[in-house]
Amino acid sequence: MRAIRAFVVVAAASLSVLVSAQNLLNPISAACGNSPVSMAVKLDDSQHTIQKPEMGKALIYFIQDAGQGAIIAYPTTKIGIDGKWVGANKKDSYFAVAVEPGEHHLCAAIQSSFATGAPEFAHLTAQAGQVHYFRTRIFFAEKISEYFSLVPADSDEGRYLIESFPLAKAHARR
Repeated sequence: MRAIRAFVVVAAASLSVLVSAQNLLNPISAACGNSPVSMAVKLDDSQHTIQKPEMGKALIYFIQDAGQGAIIAYPTTKIGIDGKWVGANKKDSYFAVAVEPGEHHLCAAIQSSFATGAPEFAHLTAQAGQVHYFRTRIFFAEKISEYFSLVPADSDEGRYLIESFPLAKAHARR
């Protein structure tokens, strides 16, 4: 019985190391996740408040700035953290996610059948009590994304955009 338990513990630890090593080699798995998810987004223009992080956690705001272009429909941008889709933005909008302190792998991907673009990646070492801001932007040329980015935003710029944009409330479509 002890031999079986020891084998199970060693096998589980080996699998965990193997998955971690694979995630280091595959940024999509480490940041976005493997499962395809389609997100539906509703915008709430009544909330423009900067939250404080929960005790012992950090807070990450994801802000999408659609810019001034004349676009009939603007694609949804899905956001992943550490291999899981955590939310999405549409048009000019924002949302926040609380995270544990430590290193996190971030991903932004365009969700659209008309616009294309490779995912964007970033990483962050969060500390308890900190608020971080990341901004996505898409610039278009003839129905394809010409430029797509996920970059850290200055805290003053982040607060300004949150005061100007609606809150994005996203959920996975079934």
